[in-house]
Amino acid sequence: MESTTRERIAADLRDGAATASDLSARHGTARSTVYDHLRHVSRSLPDDERLLVSPPTCRDCGFDGFDDRINHPSNCPECRSESVDEPAFRIDRSG
Repeated sequence: MESTTRERIAADLRDGAATASDLSARHGTARSTVYDHLRHVSRSLPDDERLLVSPPTCRDCGFDGFDDRINHPSNCPECRSESVDEPAFRIDRSG
């Protein structure tokens, strides 16, 4: 049986960190769709795993307090710069 896109994304994130753009390129799906998959993956992980997020960060002022960490903001709410790094995701086994 072939694995689903969400299962393949989860497997990738167990192997190491990736951005939505990385996952989009690997799995041939739109970046916005990857964010939908990530939200679902985060809710459906077993109790001994968790989705870790390295938050988006503004390259100009360093702001990283974005409300929705499973998203790529278009600009920084502090300085309005559009130079914002994508968040990176990985799955960690806890305990």
